[in-house]
Amino acid sequence: MLISNAFAADAPVNGAGGTMELIFMLVIFGLIFYFMIFRPQSKRVKEHKNLMSSLGKGDEVLTSGGILGKIAKISDDNDYVLLTISETTEITIKKDYISAVLPKGSIKSL
Repeated sequence: MLISNAFAADAPVNGAGGTMELIFMLVIFGLIFYFMIFRPQSKRVKEHKNLMSSLGKGDEVLTSGGILGKIAKISDDNDYVLLTISETTEITIKKDYISAVLPKGSIKSL
């Protein structure tokens, strides 16, 4: 009587606009995923592989566990490295756990 009835608006006839917007949004999310997640991770993996290939005997390294040591023995046939921590202490670790190569004399300066 005093209040008029509310009716829903008619749906648009052209449904192609909705699918194009959906495809556009998926492409945008794909680009964001590539540039924010996939590309930086692949760069880190590539840098770590270059680090592993450049290791040599006598290099001072830092492991991911925080151990500083000098490479005493490195072999190409397996993935293990013998690190000298002090004059009497040597440990064997996997190459993958080496996170950085330090400048020469870093261990002595500590």
